[in-house]
Amino acid sequence: MSFIAMNRFKITPGREEDFEEIWRNRESRLKELPGFVEFRMLKGPVAEDHALYSSFTLWNSKADFENWTTSEQFRDSHKNAGNRDRSIFAGPPQFEGFETIIHET
Repeated sequence: MSFIAMNRFKITPGREEDFEEIWRNRESRLKELPGFVEFRMLKGPVAEDHALYSSFTLWNSKADFENWTTSEQFRDSHKNAGNRDRSIFAGPPQFEGFETIIHET
């Protein structure tokens, strides 16, 4: 069954464009990994203290996702994460992983 990996990001009000630019300009190497199916960056509701975003990746299996997290491509694509302006974020990202148990198309 497939696996969905999501990171939820709370973004400081007024910094949404900065956050979106980071993602638009990133070097994605996801397509290089076996089992990668799809990536989406989702924009959610805006609250008084943050805007909610979620990165969504679909993998053929949990093992494929775990292989991504230990890959050279993962390390390379995250190498500048610590150098970013932290004021963009209203808190740390929150990871959520889901195994598909029912799938309808």
